Amino acid sequence: MKVAITSTGDSPDALVDRRFGRCHFFVVYDTLTGVSEFIPNPGIDHQEGTGVAAVNLMAEKGVQKVVSGEFGTKVKSLFDQMQVQLVSVPHESVTVRKVFEMLSEAGE
Repeated sequence: MKVAITSTGDSPDALVDRRFGRCHFFVVYDTLTGVSEFIPNPGIDHQEGTGVAAVNLMAEKGVQKVVSGEFGTKVKSLFDQMQVQLVSVPHESVTVRKVFEMLSEAGE
C-alpha cells in the first residue's frame, strides 16, 4: 500500500507537517517494499487551490492512505470520493520515521 505523509523536511527524522496542502514535503511510502520518496510540495506557495493540487498529486502517485496533522473540508471530500483513508496525527512531535514504524507494526 502506498501511504503519503506530510513532512516538514526531506528526511525520516523530519516532523509530520501539521498542514496538508501547505506542507513542505510529501513522503510517499510503499509499505510492501519499504521504499520512500520525498517530494517537495509544488503548491506550497500558491495563493489558492493548494489542497486540491495536493490531492491530485496524491492520486497521481497512487496513494491509498494519507497521514497529516489536519485536513480541510474540501480535501476530505475529495479523498472520500477517491476512497483514500485519512489519518490525523494529534501530536506535533511525531517524526516521519515514527509513522513508518507505526505502519510496519500495524502490518500495513
